[in-house]
Amino acid sequence: MKTSKHWRQNDATVIGRQLLNKVPEVTIYFWIIKILCTTVGETAADLLNTNLHLGLTNTSFVMGGLLIIALFFQFATRRYVPGIYWLAVVLISVVGTLITDNLTDNFGISLETTTIVFSAALITTFVSWYASEKTLSVHTIYTLRREIFYWLAILFTFALGTAAGDLVAESLNLGYIISAIIFGSVIAVVAVAHLRFKLNAVLAFWIAYILTRPLGASLGDYLSQSHDDGGLGLGTVMTSALFLLTILITVTYLAITKKDAMVTMELPVPELENEPGEPEEWTATSSHRMD
Repeated sequence: MKTSKHWRQNDATVIGRQLLNKVPEVTIYFWIIKILCTTVGETAADLLNTNLHLGLTNTSFVMGGLLIIALFFQFATRRYVPGIYWLAVVLISVVGTLITDNLTDNFGISLETTTIVFSAALITTFVSWYASEKTLSVHTIYTLRREIFYWLAILFTFALGTAAGDLVAESLNLGYIISAIIFGSVIAVVAVAHLRFKLNAVLAFWIAYILTRPLGASLGDYLSQSHDDGGLGLGTVMTSALFLLTILITVTYLAITKKDAMVTMELPVPELENEPGEPEEWTATSSHRMD
């Protein structure tokens, strides 16, 4: 029957799209690398701007260009590729930091204002995303439009996290370790609220995603800043290199083991009325999380 065939085609299309999800599963590896990336975003921006004397403007142009190239390859792939995806996250973390730094240092815009502006930009992105796609889930990034919304939201979370984190640290005059403990504790509260009290998974994810930015920045500053400034004195070069190496090792491990990727398996589907010449039964590929 034509109806049966049409149903099969639509179902196969949906299943195929699920297999091409462009982002990783949200596992412990995801959060580890995310925090590492935010730390690199803080220290790498300082390294290029201050140590290499490129200045905020030149650093922004260089990193912005590299981000565009990385996103080109990310959008060009048909599935989640760990190396490409996490390279884009590292670069967008640097660019997000630089956007906030440019607005505050070069244009004299206060952290209060940038925090409000980026909050509004992120909310607008989420509202537009949901109005268009009826979901904000990161498990359904298999269309170009959703991927655009996803990366736009990621950019604003880094910029907002930088502005809000700096605002809290400067307003309360907190040290790096105290700041890290505070942001880490809030993330833990969000996790408990989700796991124990059923806080919406999508809401919990994006709140945690925003908060990992100031957490990573606090850790990065603690490791890189001098003893006189309350840090360990490793410097931006050593800290950036250490975290980039850790990211590389972890991403390589994930690329080999596919611990954060979708796997496929053959599952039976309900028996359908067939057209002449069609097999009586068929199986479809469905996506499942790999634990």
